Amino acid sequence: MKIRFIVLFAILTLLWACYPAPQVSYSNPQESTVNQWLIEFKTNEAKVQLTMRYRRERDSGFSYSNTGFGIALDQLVGLTREQVMSSGTPVHFQLKRDAGTFNFEGWFKEGNGSGHFTFSPNSSFASELARQGFGRPTDEQLLSLAMSDTGFAFINELKAQGYDTSTVDQLVRMGNHGVRLEYLQGLKSLGYSVKSTELVVRMRDHGVSLNFIRELAALGYTNLNPDDLVRTRDHGVTADYINEFIAAGYNRSTLDEWITLRDHGVSTDFVTELKELGYARLPVDDLRRMRDHGVSASFIKELKELGYNNLPVEQLVRLRDHGVSAGYIRRMKERGYPDLTLDEYLRLRDRGEREQ
Repeated sequence: MKIRFIVLFAILTLLWACYPAPQVSYSNPQESTVNQWLIEFKTNEAKVQLTMRYRRERDSGFSYSNTGFGIALDQLVGLTREQVMSSGTPVHFQLKRDAGTFNFEGWFKEGNGSGHFTFSPNSSFASELARQGFGRPTDEQLLSLAMSDTGFAFINELKAQGYDTSTVDQLVRMGNHGVRLEYLQGLKSLGYSVKSTELVVRMRDHGVSLNFIRELAALGYTNLNPDDLVRTRDHGVTADYINEFIAAGYNRSTLDEWITLRDHGVSTDFVTELKELGYARLPVDDLRRMRDHGVSASFIKELKELGYNNLPVEQLVRLRDHGVSAGYIRRMKERGYPDLTLDEYLRLRDRGEREQ
């Protein structure tokens, strides 16, 4: 897969290099942009993958953005399947959004295309945003809104759900952070009324996807606070993680309990290793204590090899805390302390530390 991507990138880079790069000037004569696009088309997929790269140069430096998304071929006006799959042909096509229109030109060969684009802002859309109280967007803001397809449908959904959005900057920020119409509608269908621009952006930034919410809901975790969803995702507690423990025979716990377990590094691999050593279905408190005190499966296995079997969790923790490992016991035996009890090895270890 990696080699395929490298080859594809090399081909598209070559296509870009062969195609002259237009510069689009804005109102400030000291500013210009270079806009590039590439498309990868797979015959077994309903959508093409469109990537758009935008570089704006100023006297003070430059800004750069890279946006990619799937889109139905019929939304790219003027581009046909025959052109896409040709052995090589120049193309001109458009993508129309409420905030403006992208005009593409370039080259396609066998499903891969690239070239450059220009953007025509929609002044009527800008005027309507101003009329609705969001303020009048700049051409650069309109470009961002068009990139993310933040249009009338998105704005109407915000209003219908009672979001606190009131400025163009908020609309641009949501679009730049991946908050789309489908996400807003999906949250609503799952029973979530977020209403806060900052909070919905935070959810997207932290990976709280609709699938993540659905999978938790399927396990009975519904009507969660958005902050709790973010916290659960941040700590790596997923439906897969919970299901693995349930499959291992554990009862469903609260999300806080799963988070605590995950934070302490308790995995189902650890549970499986313990089971193989005779420690099946230990209480979760014991699992946490063992991980916290460094009682690993290898620590237990090495003690078993010396004949110390089925030791209680409390004793394993005590041995680990005092530094009595299988290696220590072997060294003591070599020094003339054979066949002591574990308590005697503990006392020996403690005396040795005091004498040092």
